[in-house]
Amino acid sequence: MFQWDAFKQFIFSGFVLQAAWTTLWISVVAQIVGVVLGLFIALMRMSRYPWLSAIARAYIWFFRGSPLLVQVLLLYDGLPRIFPGLLLSDITCVLIAFSLNEAAYMSEITRAGITSVDTGQMEAGKSLGMRYGLAMRRIVLPQAARVIVPPLGNEFNNMLKTTSIASVIGLRELTGFAEQFGSPTFTIFELLIVATLYYLLLTTIWGYVQAWIENRLDPNRTTKIELDQKKWGARMLGFGSPRLR
Repeated sequence: MFQWDAFKQFIFSGFVLQAAWTTLWISVVAQIVGVVLGLFIALMRMSRYPWLSAIARAYIWFFRGSPLLVQVLLLYDGLPRIFPGLLLSDITCVLIAFSLNEAAYMSEITRAGITSVDTGQMEAGKSLGMRYGLAMRRIVLPQAARVIVPPLGNEFNNMLKTTSIASVIGLRELTGFAEQFGSPTFTIFELLIVATLYYLLLTTIWGYVQAWIENRLDPNRTTKIELDQKKWGARMLGFGSPRLR
């Protein structure tokens, strides 16, 4: 039978709020590192030097071809066996594994965004005396952002849920919280429901943030009409002339 007492006890407890915060900041840090590292890997793959492109391809092949759970376990359990003196904390292993894994996916997303920009844009920048790096920063990447942001937002949404993998090494994020607090009292199911509600809350909030960002980057968005706090009746009847901005 569902234990409502346990559900009510933990739904707004400090333990679950701390677990939700852990889930959120791990996702943010891993995503930021993954985006930055993914940009460099994408540029390496697009490099005219074959050895740089080969390194990037090998990196993407490994991290996209092996499960993230295995990568976490390799760092947490395997690394100390290879280097006995090197012991990483659970949070360090999770951040490294998540960041490296996310970089492989973001590199492909970034590469797709860059290649979507017409090559004439880079040539135009070079004709103005810009170096490759400057033209990439000022001309290509701002245009590529419109293609990169939607899948990037989906990747972060997925990252919020993927943090549950960290529970296998004892990290107390939302799923780990449910397992650790629910096992002694046989209320894992109830606490997993609590964790699910917080996952839904975080992903829902991010959905609105992502929609706002995409709208700001959309060059074809409809010109907004400023209604100057007109009443509903005035708007419906057309009194006054709204100003366009």
